[in-house]
Amino acid sequence: MTTLAERPDVARADGPRSARSRSDRLGIYLLLLPSLLPIVVLSVFPLVRGIYLGFTDARAGRNVEISFTGLANYRELLGDELFWNSFKIGLLWAVGVTVLQFVLALGLALLLNQQLRFRGLARVLAVVPWAMPPVVVGILWKLVYHPDAGLLNEFFHRVGADGLRTNWLGDFSTALVAVIIVGVWAGMPQTTVVLLAGLQGVPRELHEAAAVDGASTWHRFRNVTLPAIAPVVVAITSLDFIWNFNSFGLVYVLTAGGPGGKTMLPMLFAYEEAFRYGNYGYAAALGNVMVVIIVALLAVYLRRRLREAN
Repeated sequence: MTTLAERPDVARADGPRSARSRSDRLGIYLLLLPSLLPIVVLSVFPLVRGIYLGFTDARAGRNVEISFTGLANYRELLGDELFWNSFKIGLLWAVGVTVLQFVLALGLALLLNQQLRFRGLARVLAVVPWAMPPVVVGILWKLVYHPDAGLLNEFFHRVGADGLRTNWLGDFSTALVAVIIVGVWAGMPQTTVVLLAGLQGVPRELHEAAAVDGASTWHRFRNVTLPAIAPVVVAITSLDFIWNFNSFGLVYVLTAGGPGGKTMLPMLFAYEEAFRYGNYGYAAALGNVMVVIIVALLAVYLRRRLREAN
C-alpha cells in the first residue's frame, strides 16, 4: 500500500507550498525590518546600554576608561538620602497629579458627554493644553506664578488679599503644590479624552433601564457607569502614573528641582548626576532602580484594580 508521503503528486504539491510559505515569511520579515530597526536602535539598544552602565564607573569625558564595578553603584544608592528623598517627592507628585487628573477629568468627561450647546467647541478647548509642549506650558505657568508680575499675585492684589501673595515656586511650603497644579492642568486633557471615549461606549439602554427602576443619578453612575468604564479607568490611570512619575521637562522648566530640592523628582536627580556631575554609571543605576520599583508598584496596582473590576 502506498502512503500519502510516498505519492509523487503529494510530494510535488507539498514542496512548492512549503517553499512558498518560507518565502512569504521572509518577505514579511523584510517588510517589518524598516520599522524594527528604529525600535532596536533608539529603544532596545539604549535600554541595554543603560542597564550595563549601571554596573560600571562610567564618567563624563573623552577617552575615559570604563570599569565593571558590579553592585558598587547600587550599594552607594542604598545609603543615598538625596535619592530616596527625591523618590518620595516623585511618589507624592505622581500620586497627587494622577488622582487629581482622574477626578477632574472624569467630571469634565461626564459634562462633555451631555447634550450641551457648543459641545464641540468645549471639547476642542478641553484638549488645548494637551497640544502644548511641556516647555511652553512651564514658561506660561512661570509667568502666572511670578512673585512680582505674575497673574496670580496680581489677582490677589486687586481683590485686596495681599496677604495671600507669595513666591509660589520659590517657597518651600508651596512649590510642590504649585507644580502639581500645573501637572494636573497639562495632563488632564488626555485623561478626559480617554474617559469620554469610555463613557460613549456605555449603552444608553442600561441607564434608561436603571432610571425606570427608580435609580438615582448617583446610583446609576456608581452601578452602571463606573463598572462599564472600569477597564478604561485602570488603563489610563496606570499610564498616567507612569508618565507622571517619569516627568522631567515640565518641572525642570518650572523649578529645576528647587527650592532646596523640594521638587527634585527622581528623573531630575538622575539628570543632575549624569549631566551636571558626570556620573553616568551612577545615574544609570538610578534609572535601573526606578524602573524596577515602578514596575513592581504598577504590578501590584493593576492586579488589585483588575481583581476589583472582575
